[in-house]
Formats: sequence, C-alpha cells, structure tokens
Amino acid sequence: MEIDEEKIDEVVLALFHLTLHNGDRAWKSFDWDVTNRLHEKGYIDDPVNKAKSVQLTEEGLKESERLFHKLFTKAG
Repeated sequence: MEIDEEKIDEVVLALFHLTLHNGDRAWKSFDWDVTNRLHEKGYIDDPVNKAKSVQLTEEGLKESERLFHKLFTKAG
C-alpha cells in the first residue's frame, strides 16, 4: 500500500485548526515527518524545539481553516 503523504499533510494541517490556541499556535502531537513537511511548505514555523506546540504562519492559518471546513464540516 502506498501512502499519499499530501493527504496526510492536509489532514494534519486541518487538525491544527481544531487545536488552535493563543491565536496562531497548535499542539504538535503529530508525526515529526509530517510537521517537517508542513514547515518546508511554509505553513508552520520550525517544529524542532522544546515547545509542545507549533506556530502557524499566516498562510498556514488560512489553509488550516480552509482544509478544516473542506474535510470536517457538513454541507448545508
């Protein structure tokens, strides 16, 4: 089975929206490979630190919200 990492990245970014706090921070309890890819894409600041959360960039905040609504809300 081949895993679609792009879909995994989208879901994790959408879940970051669910765990937002302090305006632009989200809990980083996801796989490190995923958070590294999201950092490389410019959605979060460098996840390699002692903090238990990551800071989303402005673009990351917008994309996180868009994906959250796309993937997890009901139509209507």
